[in-house]
Amino acid sequence: MYKIKNFSLHISHLSNFTEINSKLLKGLDTFIDDESTRKSHEFFGRFENIYIESSKIPELNDVLCAVKEIAANILKISASELKAGLWFNVMGPGDKTTLHQHDDDDELLSAVYYIKVPNNSGNLILGKAPAFTTVTPEEGMFAFFPPNMPHEVTENLSSKSRISLGINIGPLHSED
Repeated sequence: MYKIKNFSLHISHLSNFTEINSKLLKGLDTFIDDESTRKSHEFFGRFENIYIESSKIPELNDVLCAVKEIAANILKISASELKAGLWFNVMGPGDKTTLHQHDDDDELLSAVYYIKVPNNSGNLILGKAPAFTTVTPEEGMFAFFPPNMPHEVTENLSSKSRISLGINIGPLHSED
């Protein structure tokens, strides 16, 4: 359907990230243990995926709108043809994310959006040795990459948690 040729990484930034990130952090703190919050992918005693409904944190919709616009530009299609889903990822000191991909369903792109990034809290590694790219995260930054791109996050060597949003973007089907 949609093909991305010679594409491996696209970096973009959210212009008003300071205010949005502050509200995302407050919402995460408020709803992380709410009974409606779903958690999945438990590794080493940590849930890598924390799903909080956007109705509880409206700023998630701001991120999703930006994601669809950027993805539409990358894919050279209309944002109205796309859907996107996201989840929080909280990496405490010593945490890392092992090598994986996001090509389980109909994903066209994957992305990460960085909310809180202490110094030395882990880098995104795209690809596998010897051909890989290292992305040093920054607050307010999006990193878009193909969903079949193997990726991992190095160990958080800081004394604080790093918080990001994992994102998958796919085609909007008529039944969606």
